[in-house]
Amino acid sequence: MDLEFSPEEIAFRDEVRTFIAENYPAQLRGKQDEGDELTKEDFLAWHKVLHKKGWVAPAWPVEYGGTGWTVTQRFIFSEETARADCVRLMPFGLTMVGPVIYTFGTPEQKAKFLPRILSGEDWWCQGYSEPGAGSDLANLRTRAVRDGDHYVINGQKTWTTMAQHADWGFFLCRTDPDAKAQEGISFILVDMKTPGIEVRPIITLGGEHEVNEVFLEDVRVPVENRVYEENKGWTCAKFLLAHERVGIAGVASSKRGIERIKEIAQTELDGEKSLLANPFFRRKVAELEMDLTALEFTELRVLAGEAAGKGPGPESSLLKIKGSEIQQRLTELTLEMAGHYGAPYFRGFGEGDNEHGIGPAWANRAAPSYFNTRKTTIYGGSNEIQRGIIAKMVLGL
Repeated sequence: MDLEFSPEEIAFRDEVRTFIAENYPAQLRGKQDEGDELTKEDFLAWHKVLHKKGWVAPAWPVEYGGTGWTVTQRFIFSEETARADCVRLMPFGLTMVGPVIYTFGTPEQKAKFLPRILSGEDWWCQGYSEPGAGSDLANLRTRAVRDGDHYVINGQKTWTTMAQHADWGFFLCRTDPDAKAQEGISFILVDMKTPGIEVRPIITLGGEHEVNEVFLEDVRVPVENRVYEENKGWTCAKFLLAHERVGIAGVASSKRGIERIKEIAQTELDGEKSLLANPFFRRKVAELEMDLTALEFTELRVLAGEAAGKGPGPESSLLKIKGSEIQQRLTELTLEMAGHYGAPYFRGFGEGDNEHGIGPAWANRAAPSYFNTRKTTIYGGSNEIQRGIIAKMVLGL
């Protein structure tokens, strides 16, 4: 979808575009182009560039370090970073726990944590899901028992993304076992260096060490690290998930994904013609692009609501559903383009003499990307759960 911008907005777009071209870390770009696995330092390299510029948290209030940009400027910034294939900033601090802290936290918590989230000094992870408590998150069993001015936490979390790098984690813990499912839960900030925490890797279908199991045994956490009231953590949890689901939609990055598919399909042959000339493949691309355009309109309506002072509502569930499904369809089309070049994928394959694996470089990551995006319709609240939310909150069923 082509939007009409004012002269001031066009000037802002050009400023963002120029800044990225002149300041995006060259070493990071090289690793992305080669398909190399990115380290914690790689992700933080771009984070620190944006922090120095004052652009790392566009949606935060100005008093806490935000940019003060309009909704349109934030949209433009998202579009330009996706267009330039900039690495995604880790969301756990910037778009998840940060807004929880500046909305529900104490002045002391804001002063302690927010500056270090902005600077990238603290890397965060999310302690929500558990075995037996994924989409049914309120069924969580991790316990936090009050002992003077500390909580003693015991339990297990799973699918904890990037916990192997985390300095801090935000955990949902049951503080009143006799309360109803969504009551008696507290939102607690935990230093991941605290004795009693063990992080074990889970290797994904794509071969990456991205997620983990986290075990907590007699972990002592100061009560001052609880955000909001005791047993009222579900309020923080819902607030965070609404922000997470808006981010999961990934409209800007999906638009760039469609552009890449078109670029590749114009040069890859299907017989004597380009793959994009194949009417069946072209139809799939067109249908995907139309669905993404509709989703973009929905995202713009949500952003307009935020500009009017409304927080993310049930619309965030719709963004999550359609956005995650579109991401899966993108990787399916990419794998379809790769054809037999996408087949010989194993963890570690392509290392050594055969640096890029078999076939064109773009096809080397087609299979692992496809496998990895199978999770998008599950995390952040499964799409089945999101449909239930829409049925209840929007349709009144």
